[in-house]
Amino acid sequence: MGQELTILKLGGSVITIKAQPYTANSEAIKRLAGEIHRANIKPLIIVHGGGSYGHPTAAKYRIKEGYKEPSQAMGFSETHQAMVALNKMVLDALIREEVPAVTVQPSAFILTDKGRIRSMETDVILTLLELGITPVLYGDVVLDSTLGFTILSGDQLVSSLAIKLGADRIIMGIDVDGLYTADPKVDPSARLIPHLTPQELRSLQQKIEEVQVTDVTGGMLGKILELMPAVMQGIKAIIVNASKPNNLYRVLKGRKVPGTIIEASENVA
Repeated sequence: MGQELTILKLGGSVITIKAQPYTANSEAIKRLAGEIHRANIKPLIIVHGGGSYGHPTAAKYRIKEGYKEPSQAMGFSETHQAMVALNKMVLDALIREEVPAVTVQPSAFILTDKGRIRSMETDVILTLLELGITPVLYGDVVLDSTLGFTILSGDQLVSSLAIKLGADRIIMGIDVDGLYTADPKVDPSARLIPHLTPQELRSLQQKIEEVQVTDVTGGMLGKILELMPAVMQGIKAIIVNASKPNNLYRVLKGRKVPGTIIEASENVA
C-alpha cells in the first residue's frame, strides 16, 4: 500500500470480562473507540478477539478440533453468532465516535486447512481502505478443507493480513503491559521484556507461562508466536496494555509506552 498500514488487535481480555461468560466490558470498548478516533490513524485495520463471547461455546462444542458429530453444527452457528454480537458492540462504539468502520466477516472470505489459513481474498478490505473506511474483523469459526470447520484465532488473522497486505506494524492491545518472563498475574517476580527478536523469543519459550489457561486459541505464548511469520517479514509487532487509558492512543500516534517490541532487527525502535 502507498501509506503505512497499521493492524490493531483488541484482545478479548480487554473488551470482555473473561471470568463472566458473554459479558462485554462496555466501558473499555467505549474508551478504546474514543482513543482510536482521537489518534485518527489511516489506513487502519482492526481485529478483535472473542474473550468471554467466543471461547465458552467454542470449547463446549470442541469446534477447534473440527467436525466430529452432527451436534457440533449448532456449536458452529452459536459460536459465530456470539462473535457477531460482540462485533456489533465494537462497531456501535466506533461509529458513535465517528470512526467509519465496517465489519468484514472472516468466515465469508477465508478457508483454512488443518487450522492454518489456506486462502484469503482481500480485495474488499483493500477497497475499503482506499475509501478511507476502517475494516473490522474478528476471530471466527471458519470452514476447513481437512477438519470440516475450526476456529480461526484473531492472532493468526492479524499476522496473515499483515503479511498479505504489507503492513508496517502490528499493535496488540492486551490486558498486561507486554510479554513477561512469567505470568505477571500470579508471579510477582515476573519481569517485563521490553524488546525481543524472534531468536530470543524462541529461547524463552520454555520459560514463558501461558497467561490465559482457558483460552482455546493457545494463551499468551501462542498469541505471540502467531506473530512470528509477520515479524520475520520485517513487520514490527508492539504489545501494549490496552486496559490502561491512553496507552492505545499513544502507541497509535507512535509514542513510547511500556510494552514489548518484537522485530527481526537487533535495533530497539
